[in-house]
Amino acid sequence: MSRSLAACEGALLVVDASQGVEAQTIANVYLALENNLEIIPILNKIDLPTALPDIVKQEIENTIGLDCAQAIPCSAKLGLGVDNILESIVHALPAPQGDPNAPLQALIFDSFYDVYRGVIVMFRVVNGQVKRGDKIQFINSGKEYEVLEVGIQNPKQHKVPILRAGEVGYLHANIKAVEDARVGDTITLAKDIEIVKPLPGYHPAKPMVFAGVYPTNSEEFEKLRDSIKKLKLNDSALSFIPETSSAMGFGFRCGFLGLLHMDIVRERLEREYNMDLIITAPSVVYKIIKRDGDVEYVDAPSKLPEPQYYDEIQEPYVRLEILSPSEYNGALMKIAQTRRGEFVELKYLTPTRASLVYEVSYNTPLPPPPPPLTSPFFYIDAISRGDHRSLRSVKVYHKGLCFDVLPRDWISTESSRSIRYSHQW
Repeated sequence: MSRSLAACEGALLVVDASQGVEAQTIANVYLALENNLEIIPILNKIDLPTALPDIVKQEIENTIGLDCAQAIPCSAKLGLGVDNILESIVHALPAPQGDPNAPLQALIFDSFYDVYRGVIVMFRVVNGQVKRGDKIQFINSGKEYEVLEVGIQNPKQHKVPILRAGEVGYLHANIKAVEDARVGDTITLAKDIEIVKPLPGYHPAKPMVFAGVYPTNSEEFEKLRDSIKKLKLNDSALSFIPETSSAMGFGFRCGFLGLLHMDIVRERLEREYNMDLIITAPSVVYKIIKRDGDVEYVDAPSKLPEPQYYDEIQEPYVRLEILSPSEYNGALMKIAQTRRGEFVELKYLTPTRASLVYEVSYNTPLPPPPPPLTSPFFYIDAISRGDHRSLRSVKVYHKGLCFDVLPRDWISTESSRSIRYSHQW
């Protein structure tokens, strides 16, 4: 999202006139403001009888600080206000800047893997121009390729002879791996690599959550290795190294951007490559400051040194903002405090909606949901509404053995055909 916004001059802030400002809306608006984009507020679904456009305008001004005097009311369902939105894009958003005669400088904001053509790079030309036959180089990855095709999305891919400064399009250069054309990297001509500076904002993907991935059948280890390698072709954020467990045998220690990324990788391995997996409980990287001044990073409890060898352990944390009806503030504050959360701020967006801000450990920012709830967010909703359920002990059976206390290098959270979870309600 941040790289896509960096490739734009403006953005449309679409807010549901019947629901108001949502948490994801706030996060994306902050990204747009950081990129100095012109923002046009739009109120959607004004045709609904529950729409409250005046109240939502006030909420946008109080929450985000945007002037909503010129907010455009619309209804995507009925087509109301669409003409006004198109006119505002033409007149309110600034024209693209750039020098078409300068050396090529282009920003990659997305890429995907095509099984026939390899990696297709989506980019915005900041300066210069690019055409078929050019020798290009990615500044941060250092990879060099020859452009085989350039084009635009209209909305399908459409070939064009050349792309100039200010234009957005795609290129095909027979790139084999997505990690060669990383999002945020800068494209330039190979002959100009010494004089062109990379565009600001590039950061390599940094795994934040780590978990062990093991096949339920130890004979499928090589199949799992091949599956992960193929998956990494179009997922540069995935990292993995081999590891062994006394309980599970051979597997891989994988790094993910977050829990959602981990779930996506697991689902793809199971569905696309027909793997039956065991995933250990996710953990984060801890910074260990040793007594001799050295610093060590560990991503698994089994790698933690003995207490007499270190002075301090530091863990990552998140700044968590929860938007909810004000009557649930007490219950939500209780949840955050049970997760070692530190209270930062409480503010009322409207008389009935509040924003709670906590600093929470990244390791377990939200409590695990009890069945049949499927998400921690449903768990928050259930507790805030007084929907409590009693839980009893869970016993895990593996290869006919019952584990009351699992080895610390194997704490499984995933159900598979060879593991049975026994619980009662």
